[in-house]
Amino acid sequence: MAPEPTPAHRPAPATLADFLQQAREAGLDRLDAQLIACTALGVSRSWLLAHDTDALPPEHLPRLMDWLRRRAEGEPLAYLVGDKAFFGLTLSVSPHVLIPRPDTETLVEWALQALAGLRAPRVVDLGTGSGAIALAIASQRPDADVTAVDFSPPALAVAQANAQRLGLSHVRFLAGSWLSPLAGERFDLIVSNPPYIAEGDAHLPALRHEPRSALTSGPDGLDDLRQIAQQAPGHIHENGWLLLEHGFDQAEAVQHLLQDAGFTDVSTRFDLGPQARCTGGRWPGAHRG
Repeated sequence: MAPEPTPAHRPAPATLADFLQQAREAGLDRLDAQLIACTALGVSRSWLLAHDTDALPPEHLPRLMDWLRRRAEGEPLAYLVGDKAFFGLTLSVSPHVLIPRPDTETLVEWALQALAGLRAPRVVDLGTGSGAIALAIASQRPDADVTAVDFSPPALAVAQANAQRLGLSHVRFLAGSWLSPLAGERFDLIVSNPPYIAEGDAHLPALRHEPRSALTSGPDGLDDLRQIAQQAPGHIHENGWLLLEHGFDQAEAVQHLLQDAGFTDVSTRFDLGPQARCTGGRWPGAHRG
């Protein structure tokens, strides 16, 4: 039996219906194929469904086929279309940043609960990437003093552009590793979705298009979580919270990290999976000023 032709070797689709059929044959699901077509053509899904027998404009064909090939090879849809929805915001993304996941909305919801009742709270998001967590918090708490830190200048550029486009340009962005650029500063909330995948994890090949530095953290995946837990006591106000996202099987280890660092009221929250997704604790021993 002759091998199935790849997208690059099939006849060029003449209509939108032809393109969608080729996308399905290449292994894309229906929604991915429709979103690629809508973004490339600049049309809505309702328009697409009503015009699927229309001839494809030839000027759009190279982009459509390039995106089809790249998606079939596993490149995330968000990198192709250039954005991702998160907590009601549309965030621009690039291969310099991790794609925001719905699971991380659990962390944002907990952060907003921790800030309830505080006036003008000080918040820092460590390893901000696209700015997803910092900007989601800032959008819900415009009175908050929000700082976002990342060691990657290209990632910070993505986050800053998102902040400006969303009208959240008051968020402060700093370059550096975790809390190192914040000497002498204390916060009511420290929040982070750091790298937490173990080096050599079997899931890494499926994530090959995303920045490895935003994914892996030592042989057990806990190196960065350890650093944050150790540094946080010097940067947190009395009764302030440290909230951390982690892997589904790391909750107990992260609880111990926080307890060993002196945090109290340590607990874990679950995503919609439901998987253990975030662990946090309250700091009892620092003082304002």
